[in-house]
Amino acid sequence: MIAQRKDDHVRLAVEQRHEHSGHNQFDEVSFVHHALAGIDRPDVSQATAFAGISWQVPLYINAMTGGSVNTGVINRDLAIAARETGVPIASGSMSAYFKDPSCAHTFSVLREENPDGFVMANINATASVDNARRAIDLLRADALQIHINTVQETVMPEGDRSFAAWVPQIEKIAAAVEVPVIVKEVGFGLSRETVLTLRDLGVSVADLGGRGGTDFARIENGRRELADYAYLHGWGLSTAACLLDAQDAGIPVLASGGVRNPLDVARALALGASGVGVSGGFLRTLMDGGVSALIAQISTWLDQLAALQTMLGARTPAELTRCDLLIHGALHAFCADRGIETRPLAQRSRSFEAPHELTGSTR
Repeated sequence: MIAQRKDDHVRLAVEQRHEHSGHNQFDEVSFVHHALAGIDRPDVSQATAFAGISWQVPLYINAMTGGSVNTGVINRDLAIAARETGVPIASGSMSAYFKDPSCAHTFSVLREENPDGFVMANINATASVDNARRAIDLLRADALQIHINTVQETVMPEGDRSFAAWVPQIEKIAAAVEVPVIVKEVGFGLSRETVLTLRDLGVSVADLGGRGGTDFARIENGRRELADYAYLHGWGLSTAACLLDAQDAGIPVLASGGVRNPLDVARALALGASGVGVSGGFLRTLMDGGVSALIAQISTWLDQLAALQTMLGARTPAELTRCDLLIHGALHAFCADRGIETRPLAQRSRSFEAPHELTGSTR
């Protein structure tokens, strides 16, 4: 039954990507154009560092799948793409492995095909400390993701209905394992209050996992006989909203959910993300064109992100947080209601100006 569910998730996620309208709240974030802010391409680095983690690039393949024969093949191809492009990669939820160790290879292939890469194991918030360690050991993981997904579990026909133990269990796991712990949402977003709670629990990094990409409420509703939870489609906070909400929360954040192109990556980094994850968009490319198409897509994204950094005058991903941003539409209204000041975002390059330099230069 678990293997069938994993295959259903992939099928429904790919179908959803084909139907996707394309618009999300990243479109309500724009850079102020400063025509003389550009730098030389050889001066651009894409390295990012946070919470004791160092990545060569700020883009990663986020958690997707594993637990069945078909999803094991997908994980193999994702790992090959990660190896060939140098991007970090996360496994899908390893709950299936805890229940049926015979499916271990569908996860361990991530490390076998990518022996020197940065690999993240993924567990749920009910996993025991022993199982957290088993997941890390199986993948020789460099970090541990704990996914939280109350909305998905609520709609899932066989999902959990008890969530009170999640907070103390996350704290217990974070204290017990020897790799950085990343807590991630699966597409409904982490509010500022949640990010602050994670910080206080000893979590190393929050992956905001906002609305805008794959909708797991819709996926699980598609598995229900009556499809009677349609009113929860679109639930949650967008990734852009989460980034604005989590400013100065005292913990590094990663951005995932609804990232469609290199401009969205740059927007997320400019809003404070240390790295940006993609799942559904990369999965669709893999299923439509195979591993070579995915390698080409990731390589193109990294090249174009470097081009955007050059144009914007950002020598590193972190320097994108010096670029001026305008917040529009419903996202601006969200900020107003949450008490988030947006005007300083539109003027922050002035804090980095040297005398006689043009507005917008980050030199």
